[in-house]
Amino acid sequence: MFRKVLLVTCAMVGASFAEAQDVRLVSDRAVESLNEASLLRQIDDDAVPQDYVAAARADYRRLLTALYGRGYYGGTVSITINGIEAADISPLAAPSVIEDVVITVDAGPQFRFGQTRIAPLPPATASPEDFQSGERARADQIERAVSAGLNAWRDIGHPRVRVADQAVIARHQENRLDVEVALAPGPQLTFGALNVSGNEDVRTERIRAIAGLPTGEVYSPDALDKAESRLRRTGAFDSVAFTIADRNGPNNTLPINAQILESKPRRIGVGLELSSVDGITTSAFWLHRNLLGGAERLRVDGEVSGIGGETGGIDYALRGKFSRPATFGPDTDYFLRGEISREDEPDYLLDKIAVETGFTRIVTDDLTVEYGVGLLRAKEESEVGDRQYTLLTLPLKATLDRRDAPSNATDGYYIDLSTTPFVSTDGDLTGARLFADGRGYYTIADRFTFAARTQVGSVLGAGLEEAPADFLFYSGGGGTVRGQPYQSLGIDRAVDGQIVSTGGASFAGAQVELRTEITDSLSLVGFYDIGYVGETSVPLEDAEWHAGAGIGIRYETGIGPIRLDLGTEASGETAQNLQVYIGIGQAF
Repeated sequence: MFRKVLLVTCAMVGASFAEAQDVRLVSDRAVESLNEASLLRQIDDDAVPQDYVAAARADYRRLLTALYGRGYYGGTVSITINGIEAADISPLAAPSVIEDVVITVDAGPQFRFGQTRIAPLPPATASPEDFQSGERARADQIERAVSAGLNAWRDIGHPRVRVADQAVIARHQENRLDVEVALAPGPQLTFGALNVSGNEDVRTERIRAIAGLPTGEVYSPDALDKAESRLRRTGAFDSVAFTIADRNGPNNTLPINAQILESKPRRIGVGLELSSVDGITTSAFWLHRNLLGGAERLRVDGEVSGIGGETGGIDYALRGKFSRPATFGPDTDYFLRGEISREDEPDYLLDKIAVETGFTRIVTDDLTVEYGVGLLRAKEESEVGDRQYTLLTLPLKATLDRRDAPSNATDGYYIDLSTTPFVSTDGDLTGARLFADGRGYYTIADRFTFAARTQVGSVLGAGLEEAPADFLFYSGGGGTVRGQPYQSLGIDRAVDGQIVSTGGASFAGAQVELRTEITDSLSLVGFYDIGYVGETSVPLEDAEWHAGAGIGIRYETGIGPIRLDLGTEASGETAQNLQVYIGIGQAF
């Protein structure tokens, strides 16, 4: 036997249980794999002798499999309990006292691949490089090579491909492993009918339309996955499972079975945020996931903000959005949204009603584009003057979201770009509002997450006096610069001999955070934010700036982290030295 030994010594405490006292590892071959495979190495301290015997008997196969995984095909395994081979001990005749357990593994020489062949393979398909003659003969390499061959056939429309025969021969004198695997591709199939089951309220024809299964086209695993994903992203289903039928359909078609479990159609929710300056913000929503029986979604949101704050008066908003999936093809959704709101800000009072309709195009799983047309009617009061206007808008938005978890990201990035050209119905006011929001996340050592955010905005074609007040830019507060009062940075300018404050025609801001995980549910955060507001439409040109810094904590819950941030100004003098922010979810 191989002279290296993996030794586990156990001492008996009492008559009915054993406790591991010492573990000595005296082997330098496949040690990590053996440790992970062995049940004896993982046995609980309070295990009884029968547990040791059962684990030992199971370990013979587990340890040999671990050796195969590392390329050792001539190894032997001996496991003794109190000096007796475990294979000779009946589980019902376990010793009353466990004195010692010894696992002896003779790995033997490491094998290399000799002759290797997987056939037939599709044209222009080769076996993996690590499955070639002379390479180390690990069992997982064989599995990967066979899987690659099977997937290659599936990718070109052969879902019934299978392993027809296989021969694995270990040539011990040469330390070589010959592998020959025969594949049976089966016929090339095209997608047949989508058979839907399990749905109760969502109509079957709408499920088929949303899935967008390309019936009549050559079978593709990717197309099948996309069809499943389209149904899941509607939010109307708790479970979606696609399987291929047991039998082929006529003319080499492949029927697909879709098992559906619908979600509860209605949902309600509430939210609460607190800031020492902004005051209290309360919100609530009502959601219907299947309004008309075709997975249409209607959501109504109400929000009241500025309660007890120092940011003007109280703001009100009532918003609604209706969306219909798969309106023009499976990846194009229709939407209709509306809003009635009042914004009572320090520099203006704005009453607004707006409606917008358009389409959302899902380009890829992480890229969406939204475009439409809107109509906005507003009444505005400010130090500049009072006015009413009606705008026609053409909003366009693109979002790329590659974060690992949108509500609490630790890796990836997010980019949101939007432009809103506008023109008044009387033709006196034209322009466009541009805005970009980019975020990035990077985690090291599973504890430290660096998060950064950049925002850039500009109003083109309309001066500060002509542009809608809520299209202009301010800085300060939780969304821009924590530690600075809400909208404390704008533009002061002379109008008719008086100094008035308005928003700026451009904005540039950055937020950086270091999030340090203290426990599984508690994290400490340090942050620094900076914001620029400019009088011209070119960001950072002739701009005023301010900054804020602070610390915070995050407490993880099932619905996202509870956030508490304490910020103070890092530049400027506002006479308000400490800002408090409380909410649900990360700051960005």
